[in-house]
Amino acid sequence: MRFEVSKVLDAIEARLTTDPALARAVVDLSEIVRYADLDGGRPASMLRLGLVIDALGRHVAEENVPVYAVVPRGLLSDADLTSNERMVVRRWADDGVVEVVPQLDDRVLEVAELLGLPVLTRTRAERFRDRRPWVEDPGRLLAAVPGAGGPVLVARVGRGEVPAVAEPSPLGQKLLSRVWGCPENCTAYGSGGDPDSPFADMRKTTSPVSQPPPALRAGVPTCPRHGTRLRDAGPRPAVEVLSVRIDGIVRQRFVVSTEKPVVVGRAPEGGGGVMLGQWLTDDARKWISRGHVRFALHSGELSAQDVSTNGTGIRPNGSLDDDQRVTLNRDEIRTLAPDDVVELYANVHVGRAKLWTSGGVSQPHSVMAEAPTMAIRKFER
Repeated sequence: MRFEVSKVLDAIEARLTTDPALARAVVDLSEIVRYADLDGGRPASMLRLGLVIDALGRHVAEENVPVYAVVPRGLLSDADLTSNERMVVRRWADDGVVEVVPQLDDRVLEVAELLGLPVLTRTRAERFRDRRPWVEDPGRLLAAVPGAGGPVLVARVGRGEVPAVAEPSPLGQKLLSRVWGCPENCTAYGSGGDPDSPFADMRKTTSPVSQPPPALRAGVPTCPRHGTRLRDAGPRPAVEVLSVRIDGIVRQRFVVSTEKPVVVGRAPEGGGGVMLGQWLTDDARKWISRGHVRFALHSGELSAQDVSTNGTGIRPNGSLDDDQRVTLNRDEIRTLAPDDVVELYANVHVGRAKLWTSGGVSQPHSVMAEAPTMAIRKFER
């Protein structure tokens, strides 16, 4: 049973991110784990995060929806969690897939404001209204409540509008345009940009593209985990967020940066690309190459290069007119206009994430698929 629970926690981990470009909502993990009415289990359970992530996926009708989880440090030693759950949260913190803060205060709302994201919460956040007046905006606070087919999200204010594609606030855009360094041994911000730091090697492995937004303390960019002032280490590489849409359903989002081109295909080699094979029909698998198209970003321009056997299509402005479809042959490169859609096979498309604000009609794959329901409840008690 412990093995099955661990499998679910691993599946949940794959949906966690502190990457500003990919996150679709912000949560306070210490709040989510105590939603006992979602499963009728013990006072605190990490598996409830999976239930809430599933609810978000159904709400936006999109597969593989990532969330940005903020974790108050006290949760790492919370006795209401099992020892295995506490170990997992510590690992997530060390790996940087969740953000740990000494005290929660309004950090969840700060992240949501800077990144333009909704918050999954049952609190109305009235005490922060003076600092964060947008908490009264429709659809910005969404509460997970029990539903007939599993938890559903309802708006604390408004009528349950689907969250818009994330747009950072003007201040958020300014902060996210820079690379930040922390003088501590920091997973999120490296070694502070000091080449002589004993943690300089760690800094090289910390991607500046996916750095979380700094906290602001008296207007000063600060490390949310260590409370230390961050050093401005220069401009952040530009990014574009793309979506894979197959049969009208958004299956996955991914980031292309000036530092890191991305190959999309049936099963790209090297482990750094976007694999589509699990969503393809047999005919599509035969047509789409292991590595089919390479996306790159240079001087603010996004390009697609065909690296396939059978060619890649470009649909200008997303046109469905086959007469307007442009075919790229092997190694041919085309700069993509904002509304261009890349077609690997019929109904297998890649485009900028802003083109598809909702994922279409779908029943997203559940992160809780491996959970043995009643058996887990027995184990937890």
